[in-house]
Amino acid sequence: MARLLRLGGLAACALLTSLVVAGAAPAVEVESRSVEYRSGDVDVPAFLAVPTGPGPHPSVLFVHGRSGWHDRLQAHVLRLAAQGFAVLAPDYHTGRMIAENPIEHDPATEKDVELGLDFLKTVPRARADRVGVVGISRGGYHMALLAVRRPEVAGVVGYYPHLASPNAPEPVQVYRYMPEVEQIRVPALLMVGDQDHQLRREMVVRVGERLRELGRQVEVVVYPGAQRAFDFRRNGRTLGDNLARDDALRRTAAFLHRILGGR
Repeated sequence: MARLLRLGGLAACALLTSLVVAGAAPAVEVESRSVEYRSGDVDVPAFLAVPTGPGPHPSVLFVHGRSGWHDRLQAHVLRLAAQGFAVLAPDYHTGRMIAENPIEHDPATEKDVELGLDFLKTVPRARADRVGVVGISRGGYHMALLAVRRPEVAGVVGYYPHLASPNAPEPVQVYRYMPEVEQIRVPALLMVGDQDHQLRREMVVRVGERLRELGRQVEVVVYPGAQRAFDFRRNGRTLGDNLARDDALRRTAAFLHRILGGR
C-alpha cells in the first residue's frame, strides 16, 4: 500500500499545524554521549542518545548526508530520541577524513555505517533486534542499502533521500534510481519539500510510485513551501520549512513506533 500526500497553500499550512499539535507526543528525558566503534582499521565516531527510562527502547540508526555531521543534526537526533528511541548517528566522514560535501562517494563508508547496527546491539536499554533507519539526503543511499542487506532493518525513513548511486554517471543519477530500490520490502516513509531541486523531488516521488506498483508499504509526503534541508537549514528558512520539520518529526516517530513498537 502506498500513499502520496501533496499539500498546498494556506489550507496545507493549517492542516500541517493541526497535525503537529494534535500528533505531538510528550518528550522524554534523554542521555547523550559521544561513542566510537571500529570498522577495519578506522575508528568511527558516533553520537548516541538514549531515553533515561529503563527500556528496552526501540533503536534507530540515523545516517547523515553529504554535508557531514554537525550540531544541527545532533539537535535533530536529540528530538527524535526524546520521542522514545535509542538513536545512534555515525559520523562516517570524520574517521576517513572526508571533506564536507564530497562529490564522490567512498564505498568503504557503507561498512562503517552498517557496523552501527552491530554497535546498537551493545547499547544498554536499547532493543536492536528490529531497527529503523533514518537517512538524510545522501544518507538515504545508505538507508536503502541497509534495507536490503540487513535483516534487522524493519523500516526506513528518508528525508529528501538521494536514491541513486552517487558514483554513477550523471545521466544515470538523473534518470534512474538505484537498483536496490526494487528489493526494498520493509515499510518506507519518504519526505521531500516541493521547493527542493526538481530532480530530487521527482526521484523521490518516482521511487514511491514504483514501490507502490510492487505492492510495498510506502508513504510519500511532499511538503508545500519546504526546501532542501528543511529539518536543519539556517539561512532563508520559510514557514514551509518550519512546518515540514515539525510534521516530519511527528510522522517519523509515529511510523517508527508502529513498526518497532514502543509508546
